[in-house]
Amino acid sequence: MTDPPLVSFEYFVVRCVPRVDREEFVNVGVVLYSRELKFLDAACRVDPERLKALAPDLDLDDVDAYLKTIGAICRGDRAAGPAAQLGPRRRFEWLSAPRSTVVQPGPVHSGLTRDPAAELRHLLEALVL
Repeated sequence: MTDPPLVSFEYFVVRCVPRVDREEFVNVGVVLYSRELKFLDAACRVDPERLKALAPDLDLDDVDAYLKTIGAICRGDRAAGPAAQLGPRRRFEWLSAPRSTVVQPGPVHSGLTRDPAAELRHLLEALVL
């Protein structure tokens, strides 16, 4: 049995930036997109202690709501609004666009993988946990 072929993917790290003026952040998730496999998904994990150390007044429920919306947009869940109704590539572009909010995308990176879901889990462990 041969290994599946390598396919390209793009990803970005999701950052929580409690005070945009200070530019301090904690990585809280990863979004990964593979055009060839029509794969778009997010994996998120918040460490409340790290965030509270950076911003004691941060509303963790708001951060959680942002992250759930990112996941819903990745899945194309219509309840997530107009962005979720776009095609997968456009949803990735919309999610990766710079914004000046508490939850922000980092720069887009690329790579090769045989299994985008496994790659997403690996990136979450390597860059967030």
